[in-house]
Amino acid sequence: MEQTRKQERVEVDEEKWVYDSSVDHKGRVPLRASTGVWKASLFIIAIEFSERLSYFGIATSLIIYLTRVIHQDLKTAVKNVNYWSGVTTMMPLVGGFLADAYVGRFSTVLVSSIIYFLGLLLLTMSRAVPSWKPCATGPCLKPRKIHEVVFFLAIYLISIGTGGHKPCLESFGADQFDDDHPAERRNKLSYFNWWNCGLCSGLILGVTVIVYVQDHVSWAAADTILTVVMASSVLIFCIGRPFYRFRMPTGSPLTPMLRVLVAAITKRKLPYPPNPAQLYEVPKSEKTQGRLLCHTKSLKFLDKAAILEDKDITALAKLQIPRRLATVTMVEEMKLVLNMIPIWVTSFPFGICVAQAPTFFIKQSTTLNRNITDNFQIPPASVYSLAAIGMIVSVVIYEKILVPVLRRATGNERGINILQRIGIGIVFAVVTMVVAALVERKRLRVVEADQVKGSLSMSVFWLAPQFLIIGFGDGFALVGLQEYFYDQVPDSMRSLGLGLYLSVIGVANFLSSFIITIVDHVTKKDGKSWFGKDLNSSRLDYFYWLLAAITAADLCIYVLLARRFSYKTVQKRAVVAVADCYEGDGIGAIA
Repeated sequence: MEQTRKQERVEVDEEKWVYDSSVDHKGRVPLRASTGVWKASLFIIAIEFSERLSYFGIATSLIIYLTRVIHQDLKTAVKNVNYWSGVTTMMPLVGGFLADAYVGRFSTVLVSSIIYFLGLLLLTMSRAVPSWKPCATGPCLKPRKIHEVVFFLAIYLISIGTGGHKPCLESFGADQFDDDHPAERRNKLSYFNWWNCGLCSGLILGVTVIVYVQDHVSWAAADTILTVVMASSVLIFCIGRPFYRFRMPTGSPLTPMLRVLVAAITKRKLPYPPNPAQLYEVPKSEKTQGRLLCHTKSLKFLDKAAILEDKDITALAKLQIPRRLATVTMVEEMKLVLNMIPIWVTSFPFGICVAQAPTFFIKQSTTLNRNITDNFQIPPASVYSLAAIGMIVSVVIYEKILVPVLRRATGNERGINILQRIGIGIVFAVVTMVVAALVERKRLRVVEADQVKGSLSMSVFWLAPQFLIIGFGDGFALVGLQEYFYDQVPDSMRSLGLGLYLSVIGVANFLSSFIITIVDHVTKKDGKSWFGKDLNSSRLDYFYWLLAAITAADLCIYVLLARRFSYKTVQKRAVVAVADCYEGDGIGAIA
């Protein structure tokens, strides 16, 4: 009876307070009713909306600006866009590492948002300050050198701001949900879906309203709007501070991994214990920063790092931690990171397909008929909004229709596991490139038939299918990658995990430029490059078929890896036997 009452008091206490290593803004254990969940994450989604508004307002029109204002040829402009996108999506690896190890997510987001704001301010000045404008008056064939320097300095300053903003903001939002609380855990399963709906809302306004202002008012006016919106969202983010739950930085997540590697090599000749329970682990009664992981059978060589030698036992008895001894949790965290590498690599072809949308897809729209009425013409970059619409539609259908049905059918709280969701997105990417190749072939035939009007007799809405399909793919693969790299990394490196997700797109942009360079070099030997001075002298349809083939081959390898993948397994919070580990299946590493 007394035990039952004690258990009830514990349950009431855990319902009132949040015991997941987080603290409130005053450094205390957070009160569940007044912190976290949607009341906190809505402030976070608001600043993400603002950042995506700015990013896509710049990114989708960058190819237009480089070719029309700075007068770069198509191949050079596409490479510059890919380089900038690549740097922008690789910088989060640095920002995520610093946040997890030393600075903390809230502080990193705040500082990076200020840097982002300064980049937008400098970009506005490059187009508004008379001596920094591309030309003194009217259009010119070659812009001033000072404009190019300030312009590229501004957009790369924005890249640095994105480096801290993107990985930390999303993981900071996910931190507002307690994995060990059933109601909050279920809300967290929806968080990434609604996060991406907020993201896409910012994207749509960026590629419609902001791009329209760029085309019909001025580039400087559009930049001014973005600067003001960013300043306002930083203020909103700070207002939400009393509602947030904070995770304190735990030091470099790479140090424990190095310790595991050194210990495993040092003890390589020791025999494995007959029972994995004999491997060293921190007692559950001791307070730890993160959750304890269960032992798995993969990468067995690393288990030797947790073998207890006589000298280790002696040191532990004296309350000393041997340098060449790792816990089971540290070993399993090392396994998690190593197991992610093949999935990370096989995600690159999907990212390469995504990289075509803000470059070649947008450039194609400039050659087509964009008139809606006699007095209104769609800005070229606004066509990109179809990809965002496709993503929102796919996320809503998945969240509201597919998940409830699949939950009942599979018994999986997510409906399907994370890697299955990513795989479906890769299938959509293959279909996108096939459709894009067919549409581009159609456009080239129209150009051949009418050398005067070219493809202006062809509606821009011929591009709608490829934008919508890649949007559907984003709703599955990109959202799945976000969940995967947040959920399956060690708890101490979740910002870095989302940096890894973003690096998929970053590396893919660099690979896209590399493939363009190789294809251009090879096809020139046959007399005519697939990438000419403009689209009409190029053969993008051949390039799209090549990407479809690469992605289809990659999909086969991905399926084999996904079928063999073992998800994170977490020990329950209560003091239980080793057998009470939860066998993860991609449903959030539930404790």
